[in-house]
Amino acid sequence: MKILQRRGRLVDDQAFEELIEESQDLHSDALVVAKATLPDLEDFAADRRQAGPLEVTPSDLAAFNASRSTLINKVKLGIGGAVGVGLVTSMFAQKASAADGGIDVMMLQTAVSLELLAVATYGAALTLPFIKDGNPVIVKFAQTTMGQHDEHRAAFSAQTKALGGTDQTKTNPKYTPVVEAAKPTLKTAADVVKLAATLEQVATETYLNDLNMFTDKTSRVLMASVMGVECQHLATLRAVGALLGSPDLIKIPLGAGITKLPAAAGSVAFPDAFEGVTMASPPEEGAVK
Repeated sequence: MKILQRRGRLVDDQAFEELIEESQDLHSDALVVAKATLPDLEDFAADRRQAGPLEVTPSDLAAFNASRSTLINKVKLGIGGAVGVGLVTSMFAQKASAADGGIDVMMLQTAVSLELLAVATYGAALTLPFIKDGNPVIVKFAQTTMGQHDEHRAAFSAQTKALGGTDQTKTNPKYTPVVEAAKPTLKTAADVVKLAATLEQVATETYLNDLNMFTDKTSRVLMASVMGVECQHLATLRAVGALLGSPDLIKIPLGAGITKLPAAAGSVAFPDAFEGVTMASPPEEGAVK
């Protein structure tokens, strides 16, 4: 990732502009998917309503999550590769109950709650003097990312309504207190980057976790598209965070060449081959009560 020191600055403006452009491209693709799939989603919801109202009870949700955990554990125990993933997907689909449609709505509502919190957090960060009066490219990244999160919120809200669900208008109940507690401690750009990266990781892992739980393929496609954008946000913030916190990185002049960068520079954005789901929000976390 090309984020190097240039002329005394921490961030290579040109490289960062390229990352913003890449993020916008991913975001635009996700919105195209969202708009294109809404008619199909409305038809799916209409067909499902003919079967009667869907209700999600605590026991339904517990059974659903237990079923999913059991199947994923089988993968961990040795069912690997594409065949294993296909087998799990197939088995999981066979175990889905009539209540799954309601869980689809809950996952979308939780996604909306996370996007609302991201918008609020970036908005608050942009009011901090050391952000708004700092590098203009960093400001542009924050503004662009905040706008993307708001459009993701709108896309998830539209799908929630298309499935007959109530739109979520509140921020995520678990992570909102985390953000509020962190606000007074935001004294440097590194503090802001760390907080933003946490929210992007929660969103990335939540959407990854949700993919195997959707019974509606249309919602799954949108979630996967948006997840790619959040993952790009996360990678960028990890790289910037490493530069802010590592003198070994920022002391290297641009003229020394990329081969002189420490090994961490090539791995910090994606420390693992695949993101985990340990920070993923469960379907019911941000659902409308």
